[in-house]
Amino acid sequence: MPDLGKYALEVSAAYGASILLLLSLVLMSWTKGRKVRHQLRELEKRRAKRD
Repeated sequence: MPDLGKYALEVSAAYGASILLLLSLVLMSWTKGRKVRHQLRELEKRRAKRD
């Protein structure tokens, strides 16, 4: 870690917040993807029964 001087706390907090936001976006995308995949499977099952 480079020497950040008197701004070390602010820079570290900014890095931490950025990492937290990125992880949140990844988790939200992953969760939404699972939900949509499940809905698509259910729709395909209902369509297969109808045909």
